[in-house]
Amino acid sequence: MSAFDDYLATFDGDPGYLDWAAFGPISQAVRAEVFADADLLGSGRPSSRKLVAERLDEARALAAELLGVAADTVTLQPSSSHGLMHALFGLTGTVVASTAEFASVTMTLERAAQLSGGDLVPRWITPEDRFVSVDAVAEALDDDVTALVVSHVDFRTGYRADLAGLREVLGPDRLLIVDAVQSFGVIDDDYAAADVVVGHGYKWLRAARGTGFASFSALARERIAPVLSGLAGVDGGLPIDERPSPAASARAFVVSGADQLAVARLAIALRDVRDAGVGAIDEAISGRVDVILEIAERHGIPVLTPRERERRGGIVALAPEAPAAVSAALTNAGVVATTRGATVRVAAHAGTTDDTLRMLDDALGTVVGAGA
Repeated sequence: MSAFDDYLATFDGDPGYLDWAAFGPISQAVRAEVFADADLLGSGRPSSRKLVAERLDEARALAAELLGVAADTVTLQPSSSHGLMHALFGLTGTVVASTAEFASVTMTLERAAQLSGGDLVPRWITPEDRFVSVDAVAEALDDDVTALVVSHVDFRTGYRADLAGLREVLGPDRLLIVDAVQSFGVIDDDYAAADVVVGHGYKWLRAARGTGFASFSALARERIAPVLSGLAGVDGGLPIDERPSPAASARAFVVSGADQLAVARLAIALRDVRDAGVGAIDEAISGRVDVILEIAERHGIPVLTPRERERRGGIVALAPEAPAAVSAALTNAGVVATTRGATVRVAAHAGTTDDTLRMLDDALGTVVGAGA
């Protein structure tokens, strides 16, 4: 078996799960690591604690490898929202963001602006179809703009932002801040085009909560003040009887020591993705999404998600005439998805089985057959 086949074999849940954009059921390898490291920490021995602590450097190195950046630019965070707080609370100037962004972006930017005394100003845009395209961003740019904050894959529509195109239109002097929660580890893209990338392992990486991370480029570290830097954000170990300045590296954007068990979960999840290959995972997910789009089209259900592979991730947003009826049909059929307002969001992973897709097809067929 190949490493990718080994990766697919770790998807051991019951068929019907299409809610990866909300939560990723914890993988076999991650579950095993939790028990093993918990036993090590249970001994209290310095040697055991040291073994678990070594996961910190491993997780940072693996995240950096998958991002295509140097390891010293990566920090581990309790969540992606923490990473966004480090980025936005320390920024000045005008920051472009869509009004339709996920709340971790909009709320953080709003709070940072409120506390900045006018030094940070949001420039809200509402692009067509909620797609933060290169053209939509270009229209919002002027000399006051210092940064753009954007989701790589939109949580509602599944639209995938063009990182390379956004980097080009922003130019070399503006920051590109990317929330990669819905893309990292499953979409093969040039993440190094961004100055700040934040992510979290509890969805597509299957590592549960507490497994956030963030990377800060040299330009980001130059432009963003580490206002939330804490005792772990300095060089030289624990500061005693002194108050040193934040580290010059990305370590400055750390508040306190990381949750060791969470770090271990993240390290194992990242290792599995690295070994399987992000490109192979991306290709497998794209194939599953192709099938979902075909199913929706055959049943006459409108879709908000772009058809082009390069403009989508693993999310498909269905927009049926009767979303409540579709949601009920999926639930009755054992299909797990997310319904918000007028849309039903389904999200497939590399390990999504043919049986799961047949369950989706059959459930949608019952709704259409009933005239809903």
